[in-house]
Amino acid sequence: MQRIALLSDTHNYLDPKIFKYFESCDQIWHAGDIGTISVSDELSKLKSLIAVYGNIDGHDIRKVHPLNQHFMCENVKIYMTHIGGYPNRYSLEALKEIRENMPQLFICGHSHILKVMYDEKYKLLHINPGAAGNHGFHAVKTMVRFTIDADKIKDLEVIELGKRA
Repeated sequence: MQRIALLSDTHNYLDPKIFKYFESCDQIWHAGDIGTISVSDELSKLKSLIAVYGNIDGHDIRKVHPLNQHFMCENVKIYMTHIGGYPNRYSLEALKEIRENMPQLFICGHSHILKVMYDEKYKLLHINPGAAGNHGFHAVKTMVRFTIDADKIKDLEVIELGKRA
């Protein structure tokens, strides 16, 4: 069983409130637009980090984190990228990856809009954790936590970190 803290779009800002939510987690996943390598380094010191780079991330982050992550957690196949869309509106690149790899969990960021949706057509759960940073048009900073237990994704919770500064 693995407890996951999922965030995206920190844009070089880690809200001090965020750290308490990591305590009960085994891993941190970041769906891009990290901001600077120092944010990635700080997260890596706390927990095992799996991340992708986003469209605002520079070469330092792109050297460490790929555009796409395909991996297993427990018995769940995961695909994570930054710009991916959502069910019935996937980006062309994400749709190609979904069709070729058939993940059970698809994670992306970019839109700053928190979404958790099940895609009946591709039999996958889509999660966009919204934006945890201060940059962007979102009003409230958000992240998501959940548990992967064997082949089950459960105990999903949306966490509001407060208003964007």
